[in-house]
Amino acid sequence: MITLNLLTTMIVFSIIAPIAAAITLFMVLAFDRELDFLKSQNLQIKMEKELQYSEYMQLNQQIQPHFLFNTMNLLLGLARLKRIDQLIEVMEHFSKFLQFKYHVKDQLIPFSTEHAYTKHYLAIQQSRFGERLRVEEDVRDTDQEVPPYLLQTLVENAFKHGLEKKSGDVILIIRFRRNEDLVTLEVLDNGLGITEEHLEASATDKSGHGLDNLRRRLHLLFDERAEVRLEPIGSGGVRAIASWRTGEKHNV
Repeated sequence: MITLNLLTTMIVFSIIAPIAAAITLFMVLAFDRELDFLKSQNLQIKMEKELQYSEYMQLNQQIQPHFLFNTMNLLLGLARLKRIDQLIEVMEHFSKFLQFKYHVKDQLIPFSTEHAYTKHYLAIQQSRFGERLRVEEDVRDTDQEVPPYLLQTLVENAFKHGLEKKSGDVILIIRFRRNEDLVTLEVLDNGLGITEEHLEASATDKSGHGLDNLRRRLHLLFDERAEVRLEPIGSGGVRAIASWRTGEKHNV
């Protein structure tokens, strides 16, 4: 015989059980949707990082064509003059320059490695300019990691836009240091200077000075506060500055 209490319990259970089942089903479905959303987000983040890495490496591999043309012309000139020893020396530096360019895969390398790589570029330029070219350096904290081609880009920019057409002695000054978390690289030249128009353009991604590539790479690795800029110095010449804070690195 069913008592009143048992009947009441059965009625309450018959009401609560479907509600509990519905709540459980809703929670399971919500969890599945959240899991699918997280998987989708993780996939999107992964794809974005892969695209960023691909863009970063593509930017890394770009070589300014004018340097290739100048080097080829230098090699042809040395061959015509039959200056074989100098020809071989330039070819060795050029080979090491290209080897590094196409083999480096790391997002950051010690400045000492970047400095050594740029030495090959400078050795080629020394062969072109001879005793007219003087390079001065104030380089510290060489174990500090930097993006590949950081120094070489600023040095190449100085030659292309400041020193190539200058008569007389040409001077290039390289300064690198870390002050607490601020890393700063400066490349100064005594070239022909910079026009106001080019100075304004250098602050954008349409600089025409080869700095937009470097700026984009720094922004990919760090944040938008990473800086690349040009400053006129004296009656002629330009100071190129790249700087960023070490605590702001992004994982590309």
